[in-house]
Amino acid sequence: MSIYRTHTCNEISLEDVGKKVKIAGFVQTIRDFGGLVFLDIRDMYGVTQVVTSAKEADVDFASHIPIESSVSVEGIVRKRDPETINEKIKTGLVEIAIEQIEILGKRTKNLPFEINSNSAVREDLRLQYRFLDLRNTKLKDNLVLRANVIQFLRSQMVKQGFLEVQTPILTSSSPEGARDYLVPSRIHPGKFYALPQAPQQFKQLLMVSGIDRYFQIAPCFRDEDARADRAPGEFYQLDMEMSYATQEDVFSSIEPVIYNTFTNFSNKKVATYPFPRIPYKEAMLKYGSDKPDLRNPLIIIDVTEFFQRCTFKPFHGQTVRAIKVCGHMSKGFHEKLLEFAKSIGMMGLGYLEILEDFSYKGPIDKFIPDEMKKELLNIADLKANDTIFFIADKEARANDLAGQIRTELGKRLDLIDESMYQFCWIVDFPMYELDDNGAISFNHNPFSMPQGGMEALTTMNPLDIVAYQYDIVCNGIELSSGAVRNHDPKIMIKAFELAGYSTAHIEEKFPALFNAFQFGAPPHAGIAPGVDRMLMLLTQSDTIRDVIAFPMNSKAQDLMMGAPGNVTKEQLRDVHIKLDIK
Repeated sequence: MSIYRTHTCNEISLEDVGKKVKIAGFVQTIRDFGGLVFLDIRDMYGVTQVVTSAKEADVDFASHIPIESSVSVEGIVRKRDPETINEKIKTGLVEIAIEQIEILGKRTKNLPFEINSNSAVREDLRLQYRFLDLRNTKLKDNLVLRANVIQFLRSQMVKQGFLEVQTPILTSSSPEGARDYLVPSRIHPGKFYALPQAPQQFKQLLMVSGIDRYFQIAPCFRDEDARADRAPGEFYQLDMEMSYATQEDVFSSIEPVIYNTFTNFSNKKVATYPFPRIPYKEAMLKYGSDKPDLRNPLIIIDVTEFFQRCTFKPFHGQTVRAIKVCGHMSKGFHEKLLEFAKSIGMMGLGYLEILEDFSYKGPIDKFIPDEMKKELLNIADLKANDTIFFIADKEARANDLAGQIRTELGKRLDLIDESMYQFCWIVDFPMYELDDNGAISFNHNPFSMPQGGMEALTTMNPLDIVAYQYDIVCNGIELSSGAVRNHDPKIMIKAFELAGYSTAHIEEKFPALFNAFQFGAPPHAGIAPGVDRMLMLLTQSDTIRDVIAFPMNSKAQDLMMGAPGNVTKEQLRDVHIKLDIK
């Protein structure tokens, strides 16, 4: 028995009535009724009500304990009076009659905000006093869930024969898509380590080493701007890689892990399992995004060819996308949607309403010849009382804008089914794209295996080549990217050559990996679902910071610890650095 407690604040029950017990925790509330004082004591596990005797000294002492002080309470368990029973908490049938109460840690400063309050608190204040914010039941429950989910993920991977291996935190800088966090070397003047953006190269090297199935809950470090679903600085992945594996092997290994996690830790249903697979081109056309929210039933259709034959000149030479919804919209609805369209860079938003007699009403009606109106009904499968919206621009931008309009319509029309998780795989990503200068560049991971291998690289238009590259998406949030890796040095050299890079470039930027592939590398593939994003979805949090114990703010600052901060001249001298701040 601890000297501070015999029970946690969630363990006291009717079975303990008449027993002497001891609990410890924070004073959550104090209710002074003159002759008696009731206190709610909260620890990590729950809340227990305690009550003083009617002695003046006891009442005076208890009523003056500062809220959120840490105390230890000893006393006799008794039933609550019927009118004071609290069915909302596990210990709501009992209370402890205090025989002794001791302040273990007295609060001597004013609270910056009220703990467990529903009132809004500025996020910067919450993060500055994160140790207090974590006393909040919701955040504490998020951390408990996080621990349980990570333990569950580990068990699922171990059951499938994956070996957990920790990879280095201090490594070399390499171009992997984001800015590195650099660490200067004291021993090697002018040289730097980098924190890994992901264990990508190390896990592939493990495959070359003969580790058949690898995983870890891996920390990743990227100097990126924050978003609601992305933490700046540090985040965690369920990183995995498999030898002698195809895309299908990865899907069959990770899909049940994701499914089991979401069904075990949420009351929401997973709508479709196995997860549907959507080619990248189809996703961009039908949903305007490579991370579509499939809970939204709206589908984008291509009406480009149709409008090239109409007299509406703003659509000529443009890619035209359309979205059909059921029902006529009010004038106010159209005005607000037009405001949204302009806010995302559109010049306007055309639409047509289908009347009962199948005639059209809308600003572009007069530009559609009468003989073509029935054709549009068939192309878009339009019914009476439907409304159809039109988006036109260059193809890539038309897709993006149509996707944003689709999402906004889904929200405004309350079409999103919040009771489910809808997963999908996005597959067949393009291997290459044109950069801003019109040159061939990699579209996604440059180390993905091109479908068709060397033959595709030597015989096809690079823009038509697709890679064994795949993303897993849930409710419009990308959980992870993965790929079958390009383990063949000859194919790798050719793939980089098409993007304008020499063999010397590969050897310089990725020396260990390229060298290792000369020693008989096995085919391998992997993926790395984001743990923080999974937890954000499971807890229905609006921001990823609510599922991280000590997050940075949106400006990549740790307001509690004061990071980033200044260091001494001596520390800079040790690592051979002079500051040049203008």
